[in-house]
Amino acid sequence: MPLTMTKQERERFLADLHVGIISIPEEGRGPLTVPIWYSYEPGGELRVVTARTSRKAQLLQRAGRFSLCAQTETSPYKYVSVEGPVVAIEPADLERDRRPLARRYFGAELGDRYIESTRDLVGNVLVRMRPQRWLTVDYAK
Repeated sequence: MPLTMTKQERERFLADLHVGIISIPEEGRGPLTVPIWYSYEPGGELRVVTARTSRKAQLLQRAGRFSLCAQTETSPYKYVSVEGPVVAIEPADLERDRRPLARRYFGAELGDRYIESTRDLVGNVLVRMRPQRWLTVDYAK
């Protein structure tokens, strides 16, 4: 029996709450690979927010594409890896982008406190990616 997920399974899994691991090509080095918060709705774009002046943002601008992997931390293990082109890098909006992401990962109360404590630190950008290639495994199958 194949261990790969169906389209519906992979999209539902990616939409669930996981810390993603983003991987961005970097010329002359291995890719930058770090944990990141993300959001995804089935059939839509994958969205991440990062500091405008960060190494991630600079590499995303240059590379024009990235990969993200999300996985379970307990058995039976599952993962979804997705790769695709960046379709937009734009200023992140506090209410449209940052607050929903903070609430997704911290819950409403702690998410709002996080936003209030970080709102003036740095400018952020929203990076939108169109999933193009998928790799999945579900060891529960």
